[in-house]
Amino acid sequence: MANKFYDPGEQRAAKVNDLFAAIAPHYDLINDLQSFGLHRWWKRRLLKIAAPRPGEQALDLCCGTGDVAFALAQAGAETTGFDFSGPMLAVARARAKKIPHSALRTPHFLQGDAQHLPFADNFFDLVTISYGLRNLADFDRGLREMHRVIKPGGRLLVLDFGKPENPLWRSLYFAHLRWFVPLFGKIFCGDAATHAYILDSLQHYPAQLGVASKMRELDCGEVRIINLLGGIMSINYGVKQKVA
Repeated sequence: MANKFYDPGEQRAAKVNDLFAAIAPHYDLINDLQSFGLHRWWKRRLLKIAAPRPGEQALDLCCGTGDVAFALAQAGAETTGFDFSGPMLAVARARAKKIPHSALRTPHFLQGDAQHLPFADNFFDLVTISYGLRNLADFDRGLREMHRVIKPGGRLLVLDFGKPENPLWRSLYFAHLRWFVPLFGKIFCGDAATHAYILDSLQHYPAQLGVASKMRELDCGEVRIINLLGGIMSINYGVKQKVA
């Protein structure tokens, strides 16, 4: 049966928007439960590799409820969190209001389309996207936009679900996504399709190898893949080449 939240065609954005509107109130709790809390470690790994520095301009695309954006800001970067889901951004902004005024920085949150970024060329020192590239109607266009807005020498990082190379590990992982993860959607959102979507979207996503290939096509340097837990999650890293 087709997933009502997944559409490979013109309705992709609208369907994904419906999905995140449905899951926004429980998004953080479900992430903790379905990953056994490991998503927090994966994001810390992303941030360690990103190495944000005070005063840098950082963009966190598909920022959701803001985990990575807050961490970038608290590392001293001037951070913009960007997402097309109003309900997810509402959660992020509510979290921002709870941060003590003594905190170093808080992100600035904007709503918009990651495939049409409203930023100038060569503006950011660092661009991250976590669990968002897989959800774009055109992931290639999303990567091109990320590359466009990064300064030469800037870092581009993608954290997302991966496809393990080991066939047995991949089959066990996909079985987890097919049978276990949708239960969280059923329990917390009243609809198993909200989390069955993860496997549907992953099966149509080129994952870590495809992202690395596209980064090379964009002439990124230092392209590498950091596989997590045997490749069930992955971080893609690249640096925008400086003009000779």
